[in-house]
Amino acid sequence: MNDFLILFLLLTSGKSSGILYSVPIEEDGHFQKMKQTSPKRSTIAEIAAQAGVSIPTVSRVLNGRPDVAPATRVHIEQVLKESGFLHSSAAKGLRKGSSGIIDLVVPGLENPYVTEIVRGVEEALERSGLRLALSFTHDKSLGERKWLDKIADRATNGAILVLAHGQSSRLDELRRRGIPFVVVDHRSEVGPDVPSVGTTNWTGGRVAVEYLLSLGHRRIAMITGPASIRCSLDRIAGYRAALEAAGVTIDSELIRPGDFRLQSGYTQTSALLALPDPPTAIFAANDLQAMGVYKALYLRNIHVPEHMSVIGFDDIPFTNIVSPSLTTVRQPLFEMGRIATSMLMRLIAGESLDSSRVLLPTTLITRESCASPPSPSLKRREDIQQSTLE
Repeated sequence: MNDFLILFLLLTSGKSSGILYSVPIEEDGHFQKMKQTSPKRSTIAEIAAQAGVSIPTVSRVLNGRPDVAPATRVHIEQVLKESGFLHSSAAKGLRKGSSGIIDLVVPGLENPYVTEIVRGVEEALERSGLRLALSFTHDKSLGERKWLDKIADRATNGAILVLAHGQSSRLDELRRRGIPFVVVDHRSEVGPDVPSVGTTNWTGGRVAVEYLLSLGHRRIAMITGPASIRCSLDRIAGYRAALEAAGVTIDSELIRPGDFRLQSGYTQTSALLALPDPPTAIFAANDLQAMGVYKALYLRNIHVPEHMSVIGFDDIPFTNIVSPSLTTVRQPLFEMGRIATSMLMRLIAGESLDSSRVLLPTTLITRESCASPPSPSLKRREDIQQSTLE
């Protein structure tokens, strides 16, 4: 019996390329190989002429380079799609007996962070003639191991791994099997030769804390992500760097361990509020944890931002809908998925990348959840309300 049944679900919205979902079901499953068509391939020079840009600019877009203006990138990608360039490039690189499938390996879909990346990948595969197989590891290295055991049967053409555990042995196994791959937001250090897409997590963490400092906060707490994940460590380092640069003593009691889930935001906020000298601002290492912060504050009648300022990280879709809308550090998640796919398509076509490591910028998005620290008189009233609740 196979551990995974491949369910072919053709998405019904828009011009979807379709996704093959890999789910843990104890049943045999098979799918038909899809036919590939290969229209006459346009050259990069022809693409550049059609788009009205230089050949190097087209090359930078194809290689997932970040140094292209967003409007120019969108225009060039549209020309590429209309010309069928990505379709023919990928088709040219397909191995004999391959399935025309791209594997996307993610922890799960509980976090909107992941779904935004999936959307970016799916968008980039439109009109490519390739299908997307989505597999879940449930944040366990064993899940990645099971997936690796299945890809030979699947005859996959390439893989994108999101928040992969990054053990060199597993990446080496993909290389040994001749399967091109790109890692998105890797958990641990990867070599310079590993194709990867990430963001400036250290800078994002520092900018978030600098913003709170500029508002007058000095008691700034952080609810971190897992210590095993590189992006989490980088955000913590950015937090520390901002406080040190401002001459603010780092209080270890204000740094609370989280796991990127809503419950940890709630639990650690409750612990922070129980301190003799609680913080006036909380920086959550991702937006889901920030929602947990909101819940803990709401239940204690602590108003945001009058009594407590809150900043998240990711800028997932609902952050501008909650009240008050959440100030956060934006990761270009959709773009990360698109660029990773563009890089993978190049590798499938047997073409080299200008750079194996693409690092996209993070941006502070200021909304309604941050303000100056409460005045001493307001703080005293808040303490009285808190003691009454207890």
